Amino acid sequence: MAVISPDWPAPARVKAVTTERDGGLSRGPYASLNLGTQLGDDPDSVAGNRRVLAAELELPVEPSWLEQAHGATVVDLDTESPGAADGAVTSSAERVCAVLSADCLPVLFTSTVAARIGVAHAGWRGLVSGVLPAAVAAMGGDPGDLLAWLGPAIESAAYEVGAEVRAVFIAADPGADACFTPNDAGRWQADLYGLARRSLEAAGVSAIYGGNFCTYTETERFYSHRREAPCGRMATLIWLSP
Repeated sequence: MAVISPDWPAPARVKAVTTERDGGLSRGPYASLNLGTQLGDDPDSVAGNRRVLAAELELPVEPSWLEQAHGATVVDLDTESPGAADGAVTSSAERVCAVLSADCLPVLFTSTVAARIGVAHAGWRGLVSGVLPAAVAAMGGDPGDLLAWLGPAIESAAYEVGAEVRAVFIAADPGADACFTPNDAGRWQADLYGLARRSLEAAGVSAIYGGNFCTYTETERFYSHRREAPCGRMATLIWLSP
C-alpha cells in the first residue's frame, strides 16, 4: 500500500497520510485501494480495503468517515458524531479524522502549540461555502499557530470550469480572479490550490505546505473523477499517537 506523508513541521505526535490507489482489492475503474462506499464498487472489496488501511497504518481506531456533502460543516469529534460534514477536528488520540477525495482538495491541520488536529474536504463548492475558515475556527486558538497541508487535487491545467464558477469566487473575493486563467474554449482553468491558499491566508493561516500534486495527470497514483468517472476514492487521514 502506497501512501504520501505530508512534508510539514508537525509535532511528533501527529500522524498523517494520503493513500494512493495501489495496494487494494478493488477491480476495474476502482482498482485497487478504493476506500469510498456507495460508488458502485463491490462492498466486500471496499470493506477489505479499509481493513488493509487500518492494518498497514496501525490505526488506533476505525476512521471517523464523514458523509461528505461539498459544504462547510466541520464536526468536533470530541463532542459530535461524524455525520454529514466536510471536515472534522479532534484533540483525542482515540479518534482518526478522515476525508475521501478524487480531484477535490484534502487539507490537513495541526497546531504548533496544542494537541489538536483536523482535516477538510475542499472542492470548489466547499471553498465558496467557507469550509476552510470553518475548519480553522473549529481548530480553535490562534490561527497563526496552525499548520496546513494541501494534499492531492486536480491542477489548474486540467480543471476547466464555467464563468459562473469564477463569478461566485470573485463576488466573495475580487482577488480570486488571479486563480482563473481563460482558455481557448471561452471557459476558465481554475486553480484549486491557489483558491485554498487565499482562503487559508484570509483566515489567518500563513504556514501552508504541500499543493504540488495533480490527481488528473498522475494516473498511476491517484483516482480522478474528472478523468475517469466512475472511480474510487483516496483517503486523507490524521490522528494522534498516545
